[in-house]
Amino acid sequence: MKILGISGSPNSGGNNDTLVEKVLDIANKRGFETDKVFISSSRIGPCTACGVCGKGEECPIDDDMKPVYDKLLEADAIIVSSPVYFGTMTAQLKALCDRSVVHRRQGFKLSNKVGAAMAIGGSRNGGQEKTIQSIHEWMHIHGMIVVGDGGHFGGILRKPAAEDEEGMKTAVDTINKVCDVLELMRK
Repeated sequence: MKILGISGSPNSGGNNDTLVEKVLDIANKRGFETDKVFISSSRIGPCTACGVCGKGEECPIDDDMKPVYDKLLEADAIIVSSPVYFGTMTAQLKALCDRSVVHRRQGFKLSNKVGAAMAIGGSRNGGQEKTIQSIHEWMHIHGMIVVGDGGHFGGILRKPAAEDEEGMKTAVDTINKVCDVLELMRK
């Protein structure tokens, strides 16, 4: 089974890219195949609501979203991490979420995939829960099975994430919950 990690940060090598690498490494050690999408190395434009995908056609926007469509379909689980920008996910991650509408309009292709979210803010209460809620809403709209860290909403960290022991535990618990659910689904 495959887990896709998505870093919604436009900053290469930052907290979110590093966090996604860390949780995917945990999934690999548990025997899962992994893949990743880093917004920091992608050019993904916003949806223009042209309606073409609703007619069963391919999105006409020519950018780095085309391979992301396949990665989303190939994944059994998707874990998304975003920095908190003005109280919610980044605009770049929102563009990816909006563009994924093609999979909803063409048969709910992300339905029943496991989904989880993580967010990194500038302080302990810096908008992480609202950011996670926004990511969860995207997952629910696709009909995904949304999991948290076993006790709360998901990975809630403050920057610098590598130094936040309490927050890092929630991220580790979140990827382990994703792996646990996938293992249950295998049976």
